[in-house]
Amino acid sequence: MIGVFDSGYGGLTVLKEILKALPQYDYLYLGDNARTPYGNRSKETVTRFTDEAVRFLFENGARLIIIACYTASALALRELQEKYLRSPKSKYRDRKILGVIRPIVETAVTETKSNRIGVVGTRGTITSKAFEVELKNQFAALERSLDIKLTVVSQACPLLVPLIEEHWHTKPEARMILRKYLRPLKSHNIDTLILGCTHYPLMLRDFKRIMGKRTRVLDSGKTVAESLKNYLAWHPEIECQLTKEGKRAFYTTDDPERFREFTKTFAGITIPTQSCRAVCL
Repeated sequence: MIGVFDSGYGGLTVLKEILKALPQYDYLYLGDNARTPYGNRSKETVTRFTDEAVRFLFENGARLIIIACYTASALALRELQEKYLRSPKSKYRDRKILGVIRPIVETAVTETKSNRIGVVGTRGTITSKAFEVELKNQFAALERSLDIKLTVVSQACPLLVPLIEEHWHTKPEARMILRKYLRPLKSHNIDTLILGCTHYPLMLRDFKRIMGKRTRVLDSGKTVAESLKNYLAWHPEIECQLTKEGKRAFYTTDDPERFREFTKTFAGITIPTQSCRAVCL
């Protein structure tokens, strides 16, 4: 079983694309809706919340976990990989935990023509500089000329997740806020924009319209799905451990009925009542 975790609804944009690319596997989704958003919380708090989610998914049969939350990937991924996958005391050393930062970064550095890349995300993600570090590492790995410099322009957008979670992202007020957030990125003439939060693809049309045709806005869901597909092809020893009965189970730390409604409306995924449950981490 493949586990997918997010601080709320955002990871559904990733799961939706994964289900299109790899529908044969069993999936377990967990949204920590009761404690969303993670973006304004401390590293210690995000790590604790993510730790609880990872443990829950492992205990419920996940062999591979996708942390589909950029904030959690930025602040907690490495520590949890060390705890669960490398510690001699862990009983989950044969399992895997993957994040969502590297796949989108690898796409960005190969797509950019001007070497000017923008990143938008929660305050926690941007403050961590995880994208900036990974972008520069991947750029250096391409062994491009030393005369060519990579410019990374980052912008925190703390109001977007709450607006999306409250279904306000289609209102004029949300678009006005987004336009203000994107103004510094446009002034730096970036040609590639990373949506560093899995909630943001729900406003993908607005991002594209505001940034204009000269800027490519990367779709994180499709990128992560393709990356996972390649990862399983390269690691048959992991792929063979995954069950393939097409089962789907959804858990939320808040109201399951509200979760079901949001999932159907915004992700196009219909969840039977018995397949969506509330859980206390």
